Amino acid sequence: MSSQDWLEKDFYKVLGVPKDATESEITKAYRKLARKYHPDANPGDETAEKKFKELSGAYDVVGNETKRAEYDQIRKMGPLGGFGGRGAPGGFSGGGTGHNFDVGDLSDLFGMFNQGGAGGASRAPTPVRGEDLKADLTISFDDAIHGVETSVHLTSDAPCSKCKGSGAKPGTSPSVCSGCNGRGVNDANQGFFSLSQPCNKCGGRGRVVTESCTSCRGQGIERRPRKIKVRVPAGVKSGQKIKLKGRGAPGRDGGSTGDLVVKLTVGDHELFGRKGNNLTIKVPITFTEAALGSKVTVPTLEGDTVTLRIPEGTPTGQTFRVKGRGIETKSKQGDLLVTVEVAVPSKVDPAQREVIEKLSRVATANPRAHFDIPDDPENADQSESEADET
Repeated sequence: MSSQDWLEKDFYKVLGVPKDATESEITKAYRKLARKYHPDANPGDETAEKKFKELSGAYDVVGNETKRAEYDQIRKMGPLGGFGGRGAPGGFSGGGTGHNFDVGDLSDLFGMFNQGGAGGASRAPTPVRGEDLKADLTISFDDAIHGVETSVHLTSDAPCSKCKGSGAKPGTSPSVCSGCNGRGVNDANQGFFSLSQPCNKCGGRGRVVTESCTSCRGQGIERRPRKIKVRVPAGVKSGQKIKLKGRGAPGRDGGSTGDLVVKLTVGDHELFGRKGNNLTIKVPITFTEAALGSKVTVPTLEGDTVTLRIPEGTPTGQTFRVKGRGIETKSKQGDLLVTVEVAVPSKVDPAQREVIEKLSRVATANPRAHFDIPDDPENADQSESEADET
C-alpha cells in the first residue's frame, strides 16, 4: 500500500464499517472478510489475494488506535492540508516555494511527531485484544442462595484445536517473514522523511505460515461449541454479571484473549422470596390463632423449621423477623421475614356457621367505627352494588 492511499482510500469503506465504528466492530468485520478472501481459502485466485492485501492494509491503519487517529486527522484536513495547491504529479507545491511536497510525506509528518523525530522507528504489528463474549445463565433459587459450580454452553471463535492457534500444519510452525525480518512493516524512504507500511509478504504479521492448518486454513482460529465452567458465588441476584477473565475470543498478533461476561437469571421459589439479604415467606394462620395467639411452625430454606410465637390479636399482614435465617454473604447475614395472613374459609359447614354466628352476636367492637357512617344496612340510605374480586 502506497503512502498516497492514506488520502485517496477510505479504509472504513474497505472494511465495510462506519467511521465511528468501535475497535471491536472493526476487528469483527476484518476477521470475517479475511477468512473469506484469505489466499489459503482461494488458491490461485489473484483477485481474492489482492482483496486480502487491501483488507490487511486497511486494518493495519484503522485497527491501530494511534494510526487511526493520524488517518482520521489527515482525512479531515483534506488533500490540500494547508500546504498550498497541486504541484507536480504526485505532489503538492509548497506555498509558492517551488518545492514539491509528496502526499506520502504528510502521513510521515504525523508519524514523525508521534515518534519524536524525523523518520521515526518502524512499528511492529500492534497486538489486538480478543472480543469480550456474553452468555446467559439461569440458575435455581436455591443455587443462587448457596452458590453452585455449573457450565455455560456457547458457540464462538476459539484457538484452533488442531494447530493450537498457530495457523500452521501440526508438526510445523510459522517462520519469520524474510520480507520484514519479523517486524511486520517495511520502511519506504522519501528524502528527509521515512514511511512505515505493512509488509506485503506477511500482511503485517511478521511471520509466514508455509503449510497451513487444514482445519482453520491458517487463521489459527475456528468457530466451535464451547463448554465453560462457571463458579457462581452464594447470594447472587437476577441481573448480576460474572466476568471470567481470558475465556472470551482469542486475540490477534499476540493480543490477549477477551473475557466472558455471564448474566444471571434466578428462578422463583414456590415458598420463599427475597428482599435484599432477607428471605421472605407468607404463612397462613387461622382466625383463632390470630385472635387468641398461638405458636406456628415455619419452614426454612435449609430444610429445618423454626417456631414462631403469634401474639394475641395479631392482624393479617403482620411481619415477624427471625434473626440469622436469611441469606448469608461475605458482608452480611440476612434474616427470615415471616408475614402471617389470616386464612378465611371459602365455604363453611352448618356447624361452623352456627359457631361463627354466635361469635358475631357477642362481638361488640365495630372495626369500621372510624368511617363515621351508619353501619346498619337496613336503616342506612344507600344503594347496593356488587364488588368484584381483585
